[in-house]
Amino acid sequence: MGVRFVIDEHLRVILLGTIRRHNTTGGRPIDATEVGEPPDLPLGTIDPDLLVWAERTGRIVVSLDANTLIAHFFDHLAAGRHSPGLFIVTPGATLGQIVSFLEIATHAGDPADFADTVTYVS
Repeated sequence: MGVRFVIDEHLRVILLGTIRRHNTTGGRPIDATEVGEPPDLPLGTIDPDLLVWAERTGRIVVSLDANTLIAHFFDHLAAGRHSPGLFIVTPGATLGQIVSFLEIATHAGDPADFADTVTYVS
């Protein structure tokens, strides 16, 4: 299984649309879904449930939420669970930078490189 993503609610409107445009205009495809899209991942899903969903579906969480999501991520790991990874978008990162990073991670990355780690996207 390749690198796949779930976009957190904080980024869902602008980032997934940008990824879809990227995928339809000749960029190397990025497999991403968002909170609120799959029926079993509704809007308002709390961070611990998002992390369990991402673990079950093998998707790296992409989020702006460095304040609470990172703590929930480490609680998730401390409970003996695993994660495909967590990408935290840093303030000031442009949509182009984020999509480029995700494209590289998708096509040049190994999913094992991101497992159980926090990666900052800038």
